[in-house]
Amino acid sequence: MTNPKPTIIKAGGAVLDDAGATDALWRGVAQLREEAPVVLVHGGGRQATALAQRMGHDPQKVQGRRVTTDLDLEVAQWALRGALSTRLVTEAEQHGVPAVGLSGADGGLVRVTRRPPWEVNGETVDFGWVGDVERVHPDVLKALLGGGFTPVIAPLGVDADGQVYNVNADTVACALASALDAQRLLLVTAAGGVEDAGGARLPRCDAQIFADGVDGGWIRGGMRVKLHTALEAVSDGVGEAFILGPGDLVTRDEATRVA
Repeated sequence: MTNPKPTIIKAGGAVLDDAGATDALWRGVAQLREEAPVVLVHGGGRQATALAQRMGHDPQKVQGRRVTTDLDLEVAQWALRGALSTRLVTEAEQHGVPAVGLSGADGGLVRVTRRPPWEVNGETVDFGWVGDVERVHPDVLKALLGGGFTPVIAPLGVDADGQVYNVNADTVACALASALDAQRLLLVTAAGGVEDAGGARLPRCDAQIFADGVDGGWIRGGMRVKLHTALEAVSDGVGEAFILGPGDLVTRDEATRVA
């Protein structure tokens, strides 16, 4: 019998900043692991911003994506791969989930190239130390999953010269889902599923609805990034993708299915 295809879960910093939401997340992970291996990719923008502001620095975002200066990169490593990763693996253990914290730099997992400048509203934006995923080497994940562990991945990557980069966590989750031929990609947000222009939960979102939502202005910022990456994952062969709240991991009753 072949091994079941894994589920890739991405949880954002707002979810991880709420004790109740994080508890629901780990309870869901524990249940999902009974059926198939699970990989958790975590954001942490909120935690990195809080640490940066304690240092007197306000990070900049453009279209939901963070600009990463020298200081921002250091803060990302301290907050995401340090404090947040350690907290998450200890919480996982409390829910009976044996977890190992790592980043995309470990084992050459996520290889990136530096993002080129973008033209945004007539201005050139340099994102600094932000990496675009070039390829994934999932051997370290396969070894951990084969050993019964749940990898907990901080969204950092490394280039061919060994330079570390900040990487969008949704993009990392999408790339890992494709590389591992995942059955399911679950993007977990504090708000739950996607809301349409009238504020009602959208049960399904395809490429046309996404384009209409972007044009209409009701799909924007971080949600725009999530939907874009989820649509990419499905087109790359991932079995199914959902945007949902932490309490809906198992039932997916209030989720938005991306297809």
